[in-house]
Amino acid sequence: MKARTKLDTDLTASRVIVTPIGRLTLVASSKGLQQVIFGAKKLSAAKSVSSKANDHLAQTERQLREYFAGKRKKFSIKLDISGTEFQESVWYALNKIAYGRTVSYAQQAKLVRKPKAFRAVGSANGKNPVAIILPCHRVIATDGTLGGYGGGLAIKRKLLALETN
Repeated sequence: MKARTKLDTDLTASRVIVTPIGRLTLVASSKGLQQVIFGAKKLSAAKSVSSKANDHLAQTERQLREYFAGKRKKFSIKLDISGTEFQESVWYALNKIAYGRTVSYAQQAKLVRKPKAFRAVGSANGKNPVAIILPCHRVIATDGTLGGYGGGLAIKRKLLALETN
């Protein structure tokens, strides 16, 4: 399976929301949430947007607000993401990491039954199109340092702090 590189503007809708970690741009199709982008990103307007795409955006916004208010620990959002078979296994394994917990890249590699692939796991996490929803911020280096994060380490720190309060 090939990773999505271009959004289909006939099928997607987007909205920018303001959160405690800054602006997030949400992108959805009629099938589900496709991306959570750190920052406000202006995307080309879709020629036709299904009401389902807008429903997915509304649900995502509501669940993110609940998460940032400390009232939601797990997301139940339909996703429309694609990557390689390995990337998808890594992304969906993120849901096995409990709220308020962290695992190392090596532990996540064991979760996907590729114990020596911790660097590849880190790379796949870096390509996670729906950060926060699939919580790659909960993955840290074996020595306890934060490692990397697509939204930056300051945001990773804030998300981890939110989950330990």
